Amino acid sequence: MTQYIVSARKYRPETFETLIGQDNIAQTLKNSIIRGQLAHAYLFCGPRGVGKTTTARIFAKAINCSNPSPDMEPCGECESCRSFAEGRSYCIHELDAASNNGVDDIKALMDQVRIPPQVGKYSVYIIDEVHMLSQAAFNAFLKTLEEPPGYAIFILATTEKHKILPTILSRCQTYDFNRITVDNIVRQLKDIAQKENVSIDDESLHVIANKADGAMRDALTIFDQTVAFCGAEVHYKDVLKNLNVLDYEYSFSLVDDFLTGSYQKALLTFDEILTKGFNALHFVSALSTHLRDLLVSKGGGMESLLELPDSLKKRYAEQAGRCPLKFLYDALAVTTACETGYKGSLNPRLHIEFALMRLCTLSGALAGQMASASVQQPAAADIRTQPGQTAAGQPSRTSPGQPAGPAELPSASPAKQTDTVSSDPAEHTEGKAVAPADMAKPENTGPAAPDSKTPEPPSADEDTTRAEQPLHRRTRASRAGTTVLSVKSMTEEESQKKIVAQESVSSMAELDEDTLHAKWQELSELYSKKPRLANAISSASLEITGDAGEKKVVFKVFNTAQRDWIAEKCLRDMEGNFQKLTGSSIRLEVDVIEDSKIEKVPYMPSEKADFLIQKNDEVKTLVQDLGLDLR
Repeated sequence: MTQYIVSARKYRPETFETLIGQDNIAQTLKNSIIRGQLAHAYLFCGPRGVGKTTTARIFAKAINCSNPSPDMEPCGECESCRSFAEGRSYCIHELDAASNNGVDDIKALMDQVRIPPQVGKYSVYIIDEVHMLSQAAFNAFLKTLEEPPGYAIFILATTEKHKILPTILSRCQTYDFNRITVDNIVRQLKDIAQKENVSIDDESLHVIANKADGAMRDALTIFDQTVAFCGAEVHYKDVLKNLNVLDYEYSFSLVDDFLTGSYQKALLTFDEILTKGFNALHFVSALSTHLRDLLVSKGGGMESLLELPDSLKKRYAEQAGRCPLKFLYDALAVTTACETGYKGSLNPRLHIEFALMRLCTLSGALAGQMASASVQQPAAADIRTQPGQTAAGQPSRTSPGQPAGPAELPSASPAKQTDTVSSDPAEHTEGKAVAPADMAKPENTGPAAPDSKTPEPPSADEDTTRAEQPLHRRTRASRAGTTVLSVKSMTEEESQKKIVAQESVSSMAELDEDTLHAKWQELSELYSKKPRLANAISSASLEITGDAGEKKVVFKVFNTAQRDWIAEKCLRDMEGNFQKLTGSSIRLEVDVIEDSKIEKVPYMPSEKADFLIQKNDEVKTLVQDLGLDLR
């Protein structure tokens, strides 16, 4: 049985060309070798697993290679390359600063630097995790790092650049390594899968790449773990199960529920996710990422921002086409707010469930369902009207089966009233004038003009005769009645202002002091979300002045600063809300309570003692008998 080697070591890059996702750094280092412009110290920094130490090894081999290629790739066949590959090189040294971080280790390194290389031109010292060196070790290393021998080159590698002393940074050429993109990781994993005879689909590779979070070493480790679990045939469902990754289907299903307003299905889906052991906060984060991808898919020309397989890009584009842009913006605002407040919530599950219910209301579908459910059918007693009566119990002017009379027709809209009044009624009666008896008289809402000819209302006999008229005669009368009702609508508008004014005066007359105090407390509760204003309203004293037609409420607060703030910022809004609560045009003013009317409350211990002595004679006697000093 051959010894197994993990993919992260087996497929480690050996040349600049095989480096993944660091093309700019590889090209810069090759150019420095070609031009002979080698620095004495380099600093490679970046996230884990992106190739810092690997690049340092390739660079060290390239500068000592006896037969490099034209583009400065190490040959791998010379003595320097073979000795490094076999772990016996005397010109390339590696030091782990995590375990050799003391002053003595740095002193041993400085003694080693004095020895020139036996093979090759340079002695290269690769110090990994250099940020782990102690303060004293950094200080001991400064002089050697600044002025090393001409044959010594230091390559420092770290994942935490901010922990390195600025004096060290100033002595090094710094190269920042980037995270490896999902596409590059997928491409590399696909090549490795072909070499290992493993069958795996693109969706599974993207799941592994996303799980690796930009680290190629992590991606290879996860790939080995997946192959060990699934074997040579790797399926998407098995990858999700092995890596405990949330399926895309949940996010697609939830967005469909949001669009239809089905909060019941959304809550059941969330419960299923929790039952499978997924972290609730990770679920919200995945939902936010899904909404972001939908927003990117909806905008044209942003496909490069989607790190997804082509099959999923089509699904995102299809669902994004059904989502309004405002819905996606509002949904992202809800999910990000849910993530922010999750840790501070006393009931995290309810916190997320409430966010899901809010998401179901964004499209307006849930509101429409609730509105339709709240509409009730009229009761049977309201529908069953006796023949000859309307639904309101009033006598009907028509017999069953006949068209409705003029009194039952709706009045013309205000936009069409002018045209209706100016038209000739005879034009609507098939060439015959309609007698005044066939027309309904509008209500008398004001004194008529001297030359106006208002038709008289029909008598009881005429009503009976009307019921016996032929159908075409009654139809002509109905058309004429529409014109008369248009005149009625205009006269009703003229009197509407008078009615509103009368109702306002009567409602203000009914407002006594007890009612106003009760409404004042309701106003305080209305501003419960503004504690400062609510406290000022509830603790203010009221003075009601004016007559029944023009009442005014003066509320007094404790100081001028409070008065000025309310008068400048809040008074107009308070007055509008108070008028809505009282149904009147009552006015509000703010003033300050006089100092003599403010009840003084004991605060200091001596004040409290004096207060007790004044209120209780026994306490006063006790203090005098015992000779107590209460100051």
